[in-house]
Amino acid sequence: MRHLFSVVVTGLILMISNVSEAKIDLVTLPGRDQTQLTIYNSADLTLVREQRTLTLRKGLNRLEFGWENTLIDPTSVQLRATNHGDKVRLLEVNYPPGVNGSAVWTIESDIDGPVPVEITFFTSGIGWRAFYMGTLSQDEQHMQLQGYVTINNQSGEDYENASTRVIVGTIHLLDEIAALAGRDTPYNRPGYPQPVPMTKAESELRLRAYRELDIAADMASAGAVMEAKTIIKEGLSEYFLYTIEGTENIPDGWGKRLPSFTVEDIPIRNLYRYEEERYGTNTQRLIYFKNDDAHHLGKEPLPDGDIKIFRNINEAEQLAYIGQVHSKYIPVNQDMELDFGAARDVKVGPVLMSETTDNYLFSNKGNISGFDRVQQWDIKLENNRDLSVSVEIWRNFSSPYWNIENPDKNQGGFEKIDIDSVKYIVELPARGTTTLSYTLTQYEGERQNAHKGD
Repeated sequence: MRHLFSVVVTGLILMISNVSEAKIDLVTLPGRDQTQLTIYNSADLTLVREQRTLTLRKGLNRLEFGWENTLIDPTSVQLRATNHGDKVRLLEVNYPPGVNGSAVWTIESDIDGPVPVEITFFTSGIGWRAFYMGTLSQDEQHMQLQGYVTINNQSGEDYENASTRVIVGTIHLLDEIAALAGRDTPYNRPGYPQPVPMTKAESELRLRAYRELDIAADMASAGAVMEAKTIIKEGLSEYFLYTIEGTENIPDGWGKRLPSFTVEDIPIRNLYRYEEERYGTNTQRLIYFKNDDAHHLGKEPLPDGDIKIFRNINEAEQLAYIGQVHSKYIPVNQDMELDFGAARDVKVGPVLMSETTDNYLFSNKGNISGFDRVQQWDIKLENNRDLSVSVEIWRNFSSPYWNIENPDKNQGGFEKIDIDSVKYIVELPARGTTTLSYTLTQYEGERQNAHKGD
């Protein structure tokens, strides 16, 4: 660790009446034996767990912890002797006056020699994000999906040979911990020899956080070393833990994309939708699939992230770029909708052919109190692609009281969605065109009374 530690071992057994006569040895802190990062994106926090072997003298020892120029939260630092917890004890923590970013731990040891210890703390500035690449088959009925995880370190600290775990989902406790980590502690400012002590509630919150975070880290033990990077996924109570196989050097300012998974032949629904109230007069291109076993997925939630889609355009597997969208977090068994925006090759054009009124009702004063509004619509569809396409046309009405008549010559299906919406579904052949026609009768005023409950 670039900025963190130095050790001063004080042999109190030689101390007589004057502290200046005590023998003080400076010991170089050995490098990390192991480092483990658990990165939580729901709050800007990473749990760092590292194992080192300290050479201690029997009696009192001093360990200096420094965090200057890093985003480490010093109030979160803990040290424990993993195999000798009852023989190595942390007695106190002092903050030297006039020294920024430094604290000195006083450790009492019953052991004279090497002692394995684990040091844990929170840091900010390390983040991760998911990224996906999808490749459609030539007929656009299936897709290969590749997932990646990108790690970025802007924490001010280097981490060597680190095993990395990332959390998918939200841990509610971290919102409170993030606020606590950002607490304005006086020892970050000159002139304050001691920090303001944490309240009992803050201390309990810190302990709760460590219990929860340590459970996540403990559950993610890496498997045997493999030639290719893999990611082990494990379900926890409210979230999901991804363990990236192997170790990486993660210096400050570093970023790297690591593969997560590849799934072949995912069945997809390739759809074009027209709905003026949502998209204006453009036809929208959408791709659907589900995060479940039937789609060769469903083993874990899919983190939110950008997804780029390509299409195989010939047998030589040359690719055409379709577009990039941001995918939301997809739990297991939930549908994924990818919206690639306005489509140029598939067009839908509704045309109002005629409008009349009929069946007037009059009040006692001779005023019009109700009538039928009758509209004749034609919807022209045009597919300029070399593939057949599925087109969905939504029609939304201004009143819940209506009736619609569809001639037998219409292609595709008709479906009533709710009290004021209908949907047509048409399969258009390559380079094909068709026209949908319908007659819409909407009941106005008192004419609605005769059709309530229809």
